[in-house]
Amino acid sequence: MSPESEDQYLELPTPTGEVIRVLRRSHPQARRLRLTVTSGGARVTCPKGTHPAQVFAFLRKHGEWLERKLDELHLGAQPPALEPGATTVIPLRGETTRLIWRAGPYPRIELLADTLLLTLPQANRRSLETARGLLQSYLDAQLRKDVSRWLARYCPRLGYAPTVIRVRPLKSLWGSLDTRDRVTLDLALALAPPAALKYVLVHELCHLRIRSHSPRFWTLVASILPNWQEQRDWLRVNGQALKAELHRLVEAP
Repeated sequence: MSPESEDQYLELPTPTGEVIRVLRRSHPQARRLRLTVTSGGARVTCPKGTHPAQVFAFLRKHGEWLERKLDELHLGAQPPALEPGATTVIPLRGETTRLIWRAGPYPRIELLADTLLLTLPQANRRSLETARGLLQSYLDAQLRKDVSRWLARYCPRLGYAPTVIRVRPLKSLWGSLDTRDRVTLDLALALAPPAALKYVLVHELCHLRIRSHSPRFWTLVASILPNWQEQRDWLRVNGQALKAELHRLVEAP
């Protein structure tokens, strides 16, 4: 059953004089404001009771990113390259997150509220390789935290467990299972909402028991994750943009 929601459209003026219509959705399980853009338009999800002024302030803060994302969808464009020292906005676990560069003596990366702080001795093109390495390691670690927790929950139910979990950027797939029972997951899933990552993991874990996409397989998936179709559809709509975001963050042009 879908959660109760109170939907309405908000109108956000842009510096160019245009107006962006954003669907406002209140969700009883939402813990913070989240902005998403798909081929169906823009949507802001917020906890129940969030004051409208807080929602508008959030939209204005991310207005430039929102306008760019809508343009990219319309034109089929790729996100801009990662630029040392330039603040940008990225999806992280499905949340809109600012990536900020800061000068410091030691390379490090940390999440503070809705800001991912990247500290490097120098913010120039020579530091770009270091930044990409930090981002890849950080995303890998965040993904593995979720996966470790879910493995402990689902493997006993299935009676099977993978021999190893591998995480790497994948061109088209979200996950795979090989003949040695090794599961590979796309690093881009660290940018997606945790529910989407959970679906891909459960999908591959179920293949440990049924190595096909037969009706029995999908029944097994549904017994563990009843909303699996919703997550699969989300990845189908947002997948290309998600993989493009990962490419600009961790892969050299």
